[in-house]
Amino acid sequence: MQDGTLALQPSPKPGPTGGMASATIANTAVQAATADDTPAKDEEIESLDLADTAKKAAYALKKKHPSVKFTSGKRTKQDQARAMSGNVVSNRKWIEETYTKSSLRDECQKWVDDNPEKKTQQEIERGLLEVFNKHADKTLGIFSKHLSGMAFDVQPVTEDADEIKMTIKGLEGLDKFLDREGGLVRWHAQFK
Repeated sequence: MQDGTLALQPSPKPGPTGGMASATIANTAVQAATADDTPAKDEEIESLDLADTAKKAAYALKKKHPSVKFTSGKRTKQDQARAMSGNVVSNRKWIEETYTKSSLRDECQKWVDDNPEKKTQQEIERGLLEVFNKHADKTLGIFSKHLSGMAFDVQPVTEDADEIKMTIKGLEGLDKFLDREGGLVRWHAQFK
């Protein structure tokens, strides 16, 4: 054997037309197309712990508007109570003005109304968390899509705001987009 010459190997037995070589080429083409369609992992989006529909939407939004900053994704009960309490400090009717009518919404608003002496974010957070702890995860996920990973919030901006909002409104699976919640500027997208 000379340098650069390979040892003689037995040839594979002939197979049906379009056999292994065609299948391998087809699989490689599919993998290449998929690789082009799949965005690189984005740590900011991955850290949001979103459900599939919301995660795909977040990637689509970030692909079109790379400067977008996400401020919230899936929340624990405590995270949700904290987020709500910060808004309640500014507007004691924020819950009633923001959430769809439900028994849980009314229960949260009633707690705020029945506790006018509770004025700090921490006091309100504790009270709302007590309310949440009485309810099943399914009920909580219907009350706020953040609790099921089916919502994210985006940092409001002035530059390209209309274009970004239009993109959000066109995201696949979008159920609702709010750019104000209870009179406060918030960009919230939730999904079906």
